Amino acid sequence: MSTGTSEIPTAIDLTETAPVSTAIEVIVKELKRAQEAITGVRGPVRELAESYERYLARQEAVKGRPPWYPYVGSGLGRGPLVQLADGSVKWDMISGIGVHMFGHGDPDLVARALKAAISDTVMQGNLQFGTEVIEFAEFLLGEAGRSSRLAHCFLINSGALANESALKVCLQHNSPASRVLAFAGGFAGRTTSLVQIGDSAAGREGLPLSVAVDYVPFYDPRRPEESTGEALKRLRQLIDRYPGGHACFIMELVQGEGGFNIAPREYFVALMELCRDRSIAVWLDEIQTFGRTLKMFYFDQLKLGEYVDVVTLGKLSQVCACLYTDEYRPQPGLLSATFVGSTVALAVGLRMLERLASGGYYGPAGRIAALQAAFGTRMDELVDRNPAWFSPRNDADGPAAGCFYDGVGGMMRFTPFAGDKTRVMGALRVMFDEGVIAFGCGRSPHHIRFLPPIGVMQPADFDGVFEVVEAALEKAARRDP
Repeated sequence: MSTGTSEIPTAIDLTETAPVSTAIEVIVKELKRAQEAITGVRGPVRELAESYERYLARQEAVKGRPPWYPYVGSGLGRGPLVQLADGSVKWDMISGIGVHMFGHGDPDLVARALKAAISDTVMQGNLQFGTEVIEFAEFLLGEAGRSSRLAHCFLINSGALANESALKVCLQHNSPASRVLAFAGGFAGRTTSLVQIGDSAAGREGLPLSVAVDYVPFYDPRRPEESTGEALKRLRQLIDRYPGGHACFIMELVQGEGGFNIAPREYFVALMELCRDRSIAVWLDEIQTFGRTLKMFYFDQLKLGEYVDVVTLGKLSQVCACLYTDEYRPQPGLLSATFVGSTVALAVGLRMLERLASGGYYGPAGRIAALQAAFGTRMDELVDRNPAWFSPRNDADGPAAGCFYDGVGGMMRFTPFAGDKTRVMGALRVMFDEGVIAFGCGRSPHHIRFLPPIGVMQPADFDGVFEVVEAALEKAARRDP
């Protein structure tokens, strides 16, 4: 039997053959042709209404509750525009809560997905994997290692499981310490342990408590020096109350579900230095921030790499990951899973990251910064034209006059109707009906959240988005008593 490797074809070889390459080109050409009809927002097609209602009823039946939005995708879209199964087209400003970073139907990514689909298996795992797993992990470590000591990467197929992996890494390394530090107002995921770490009573209602969690107040921009001092004081109190008891401090550098709350470098440095002095792992949850700020990792933008022990990421990367330093490398058997992710997700996710790294997205003059600036300009104009919709917010700690929008990079939010939950949720539903898909975040106040597809979104696209937003807010304002 011959062992010559030149006689053994591979999937990579197949994708380079003329028949396969031609077939992929034909499919992508047909996709582009179909996308030509998607040029802007449009309403549903009357003839599709009955079948669409049946889809929604079926979804409610299988899940046991109605979907938050009456959203059923058609499988076709064009960049930041998505077509639903009722024929309507909407601006997608939430992109799967940060997942669809290159929007809908990107031809380059479709071609990459078609090539990956030729692979021998749909899913790859920790026991059997292909070259894609190695290349994906190496890319992440190459980017993270520019400014940190992160040296190893465990890939897994959800952000919650990435955070579960990080929790185990921290607990094992710092055993017998078992307590977790977290920010008030934070979110970590929806597994049994992570809903206990996240600061949301609704997320753990009816569940037994098995994780000891202590909360530190997040930064308050209205009281910068005081709030930093208060957080540091609280952290010292907790450490002294439970000597040697804390394994880690999970930190969202931008609180996503909590309201896109941000803090300056100095605030984090003060807390991280104390954690380092007391041998408490600094675990950064970048599952929502990853890729969306002025550097691929937000800890890199804030120059916090020297303090980092563990980092988790996901969403736009398509495959999620837990990164850790060599010091925190776990013992065999601690981390594993049947699935890492699908072969298509690995191939497309890596292609996305490559395009982000080389496509002029990052830095103060990059494409992401331009999107944030364009969002701010449109918001200023919206507020100036409609001051009645933007009265001072009803914060839990008092009003915050003039703070009507905020965010960082591709994470954007604004606060109409004083942040009243009922009115904000109502406005979101009107926006959906009118042609903009967004989502809420925060608690007292509640905000409207944008996670636009930064890979394909252009600053000028906000003209069309805000035209719909303004019309929707006007309707929502008229509906309120």
